[in-house]
Parts: sequence; C-alpha cells; structure tokens
Amino acid sequence: MAALVGVAIGRDVLESPDQPIGALLADRIPAGADSRVGDITVGNLMSLQAGLDRTSGRNYGRWVQSRDWVGHVLSRPFVDVPGGRMLYSTGSTHLLSAVLTRASGRSTLDLARDWLGAPLDIVIPAWERDPQGIYLGGNNMLLSPNALLRFGETYRRGGSFAGQRVLPDGWVEASWRPRTRSPFSGDAYGYGWFIRDIGGGRIAAYARGFGGQFVIVVPSLDMTVVVTSATDTRLRVDGYGDALWSLVEDGLVPAALAAYQ
Repeated sequence: MAALVGVAIGRDVLESPDQPIGALLADRIPAGADSRVGDITVGNLMSLQAGLDRTSGRNYGRWVQSRDWVGHVLSRPFVDVPGGRMLYSTGSTHLLSAVLTRASGRSTLDLARDWLGAPLDIVIPAWERDPQGIYLGGNNMLLSPNALLRFGETYRRGGSFAGQRVLPDGWVEASWRPRTRSPFSGDAYGYGWFIRDIGGGRIAAYARGFGGQFVIVVPSLDMTVVVTSATDTRLRVDGYGDALWSLVEDGLVPAALAAYQ
C-alpha cells in the first residue's frame, strides 16, 4: 500500500503524505464519526499513527463482519491523536486502499498490476475485497518469493528495477525514515516498513506479513532476503521469530561480510 501511495504521489494522483483524508473520503465518513477523522493524513495511515482504536487483534472479526469496512474504521473512537503512537491496525491500511481507489478511479488491484506488477514483471493475483468492492488494504495478498525479492530489490536500489524507475525519487528514504515505534517489537516504523538495528551500525528495513513472511533489506551489504513460512506459524511462540532473525544476523550477515572481503 505504501509503495502504491508513493507512485500515486509521483503521478499527482495524490498530493503528498500530508494530505488529509477528509476530502478524499468525505462521503464515506459516518454521520456520528468524530470530526477529527477528516484531519488524519495519508502519512498517518502509512505509519499506523491514525489515532483511531485498532481493528486488528480482538477487534478484527467484528470489523470484517461489518457491512461497511471503511465506515467502521472511521467510526472507531480516538485513543490517541493523529500522528501519535503506533497503533497496529489493518483498518488504517485499508483506508489507504480506499483513498487510492477514490483518487485514481481505479481498483487497488489494477493499480498494483500496472504500477508494480508490470515494471517488476511479476504476477499479482486478485485478493479479498470489502462489501463495497474495495480491495483489502492489509491482508490476504499473495506474491511468490521471486516477486517479493524483486519488490525488495526495488527498494534496495532506491526505487528502480532493471534500469526502470518504479518508485518516485526519494520515496525509499521517506519510507525508511523512522516515524514511530512498534509497541510489540520495539523496532522503528516508517511508511509500511519496520527498521531494525542488526549490529555493527547496520540497519535492516523489513516488511512483515502474517505468520512469518518477510522481505528484509540490508542496504549497507547490498542484501535482500526473502523468508516465507507456513501461514499458521506464530512468530512469538517457541522462539520462531528470534530464530529467523538469528539466521539473518548470525548467519547471512557474516556471510555477506566475508563475501565483501
């Protein structure tokens, strides 16, 4: 979602990360919603700092069983101010999908296939939509390991792939700029990417999917790592998540350093 927002800004479909969503989603805001929802910015959604009560975790089932997913998110009470602490919520990224659809007049799937799938030469299958037909902005997307690798390599190379500019100039740096911090891992978070210190002054930017799916980029080592796991994997059970990071930090990073030498 954050990559598509970056392309949309580069193509003047959206103005900037500071653009409020009020005008974009005016007719989707429920009558009883807090008036501050219109002040939430596109950037707040990308960095999961909308301030609205989460729709993930124990609130997820009730959200996806509602008749209007966008309206449900926008009617959640504020538990922090927009731009405040990180509130991991699939509803926030789903609003990005709704914003992209409204601003472009095209489905999020169509944009993804045109703006990312075509230049990266990857297949982007269709995925779940909400009752109004908006493609889900946070879950159930599917990419092959090779497609994930090409996506990560595009970021590692500053937004280009195979000599073609995919993301606007400066978007990778903006995406990897820490803006908040995860209350679960303690890692920093930018626009759709977590940022982690892996030792020796090296930074890894990583995108994480449900059940142990990762794209990990270590720019200082020219390294992109893709990890796929069974979807019923639980990262915080039996040390699985720690084992994955140990593989990267204690295995792949030293191997990359040795290759440099």
